[in-house]
Parts: sequence; C-alpha cells; structure tokens
Amino acid sequence: MKTIFQIIKGWLPLAIATAGLCGLAYLTVQQSLRMGANDPQVQMAENAASALNDGASVDAVVPSTDVEITNSLATFVIVFDDSGKVLASSASLHGAVPSYPLGVLDYTRQKGQDRVTWQPEVGVRMATVVVRYDNGFVLVGRSLREVEKRESQVEQLSGLAMLVIWTATLFVIVLGELIDRKKAI
Repeated sequence: MKTIFQIIKGWLPLAIATAGLCGLAYLTVQQSLRMGANDPQVQMAENAASALNDGASVDAVVPSTDVEITNSLATFVIVFDDSGKVLASSASLHGAVPSYPLGVLDYTRQKGQDRVTWQPEVGVRMATVVVRYDNGFVLVGRSLREVEKRESQVEQLSGLAMLVIWTATLFVIVLGELIDRKKAI
C-alpha cells in the first residue's frame, strides 16, 4: 500500500503539470488558428470601406458571384446602409440574403470595426469582420469549417501527447519504485 501511495505522490504533480502544459499548448495554437481566420476578411473589408469612402459604387465592391454560405469556403461581402439595411450581398443562405445581428453594426458604429464568429444556423459558422464606412457598413466573412477541423486535430494531438507523457512518467516512476524495492531486499 505504501508503494502505491509513493507512486501516486511522485506521479500526480507530473500529471498535473503535463495537463497544464498540453492545455496551454492547445489553447495557444487554437487561438492562433482562430485569429488568423480573420486576416483575409480584415483586408477585404478595410479595402472595400476605403473604396466606398472614395466614391466607388456598392456594386464595385461586392463580388457578383453568389456564395451559398451553408457549403462554400469562399469569402463573401455584404454592404449595409447606415440603418442596417442590406444594399448588396454576395452571400446567400438557402437562396436568401442571411440576416446579420444588428447589434454588431451598433457596436461597429461606435468602434469602427468588429470581428465576430457568426452562426446563422446550426452547423454554419462564419468568421466575419465588419468595418464602418461613411454611409454604412461592410461585412466580409468566410466559413470556419477548415479552421475548426484544424482546431479539432490540434485538440486530439494535445490529448494524445498528454496520455503518452502520463503513461511514460508513470512507467518510469513504477520502474524506479521496483528497482528501489529490489535494492532494499
């Protein structure tokens, strides 16, 4: 009984430290993946807002290709007027322009830009960036499907690494106890 207690006493701090480090590694990579998912949208939204402020037409900044957001990885653009009414959109959800939360536009009105994970329906998650321009808002978004697959892979690898380290450290501690016990005989 004393040996089991010694093994647990020696192994538990290592297991806790390993869990913390694997969790920290996962969180760091996950956040890097998720924040990077906004990069193309930031550029496109800022460029479109700048073009609109310089006199470009809404049609000039919204792609003519329709993006069905339930199954496409393509970026899409929606331009709103100052009241939140859609002026033009390259996004569709089951053939209609998707409804975006107006609270995001209110926040953007005050802050100039907002980055939001938007889920218009179950299973459809978008990384969106909204930028204010003189007469309204430009929203650019794209699917998080591939990013979330990568996040899941990182989570699995972190969990596997933790289990392997737990097993290896437990094995070494048990082996050490057995060697010490043999020496004592």
